[in-house]
Amino acid sequence: MQIYEELQARGLIAQVTDEKEIRDLINNGGAKFYIGFDPTADSLHVGHFMALCLMKRLQMAGNKPVVLLGGGTGYIGDPSGRSDMRSMLTPETIEHNCRCFKAQMEKFIEFGEDKAIAVNNADWLLDLNYIKLLRDVGPHFSVNNMLRAECYKQRMEKGLSFLEFNYMIMQAYDFWYLNEKYGCNMEFGGDDQWSNMLAGTELIRRKSGKDAYAMTITLLLNSEGKKMGKTAKGAVWLDPQKTTPYEFFQYWRNVGDQDVMKCIKMLTFISLEEIAEMEKWDDSRINEKKEILAYELTKLVHGEEEASKARDASHSLFMGGGDDSNMPTCELDTAEVPDEGLCIVDLLIRMDICKSRGEARRLIEQGGVSLDGEKVTDTYAMVSKDALSAGVKVRKGKKIFKKAVIKA
Repeated sequence: MQIYEELQARGLIAQVTDEKEIRDLINNGGAKFYIGFDPTADSLHVGHFMALCLMKRLQMAGNKPVVLLGGGTGYIGDPSGRSDMRSMLTPETIEHNCRCFKAQMEKFIEFGEDKAIAVNNADWLLDLNYIKLLRDVGPHFSVNNMLRAECYKQRMEKGLSFLEFNYMIMQAYDFWYLNEKYGCNMEFGGDDQWSNMLAGTELIRRKSGKDAYAMTITLLLNSEGKKMGKTAKGAVWLDPQKTTPYEFFQYWRNVGDQDVMKCIKMLTFISLEEIAEMEKWDDSRINEKKEILAYELTKLVHGEEEASKARDASHSLFMGGGDDSNMPTCELDTAEVPDEGLCIVDLLIRMDICKSRGEARRLIEQGGVSLDGEKVTDTYAMVSKDALSAGVKVRKGKKIFKKAVIKA
């Protein structure tokens, strides 16, 4: 099976502009393709993970990735799928975030001569002359068509700023520039980017008379239609300082039963033949499938050693083992802990298990907190300094474990 057909079989392809041409380019290693990443944070998250896996698959098949860091478009912010305007980032923050992204991407994509390249659209967008841009690019855009674009619809209801309205033009200009300077002939992105990507292919065809192609990948949603990678605390990050390997493992270990095989197909590099065999397993092996998913993805992001540690910690916690060495740990400074210890409510906040005292109280009152295996029912319960010095295990609900210990 060739790579294009494999992408189809894994359920990754959502829309394409010219299927025959795209199929031939990809299958013959002739795609020089780009995916853009706007540096809205200092770490990539699970929402980017699918795109990184796609780049890796295509590079393994002989195609050449171009990583586009949005150091320029990051000044504007993509309005796609948003009901409000993104926060304006400082130039220093944008530059820092771009460096963080590049370092994380090197775990997935091989950069180097005749391999993948990374470029930053700040290098050309920030020096554009506004009047020149209007004359060169403006005539190729219909405002009527832009207003019909899916990426603007949600923002139109609450008010679309002129700043955000320009995002489509900037993204299209990126594709044209990459095509002219680097011979980039294809753009990939999530299927919420379809309108922006079509604008890019059309601009290249109008300005340069060349063929350019676009393909969107299916957004990874759970069975309730919500984006994967979101938790009550926010995104699931690829940076181990933001989401530990154990937390990353547990996120995937706890996906819904209906979503397991979809995630295995779309995100792992397990062969389709092995996946077909797994699909024959009966329902009693659902937890085995979840563990395979969690291990494979943690290995991709954090390496085999960390994946094994996370798996061992999960076994220990859920199967009654005593080894908590790999459990996520909150280290407390001894000067911050009074002699009488900490109230359980304050401890939950210190451990970032709850965001507020009200949330912590509700969780305890609903029976959702255990301390060293014993359910906590008193919102005024104290955790002694001696206990914290030895280390206490806090369990939230059935699946979230964390240890608190005073630093030695």
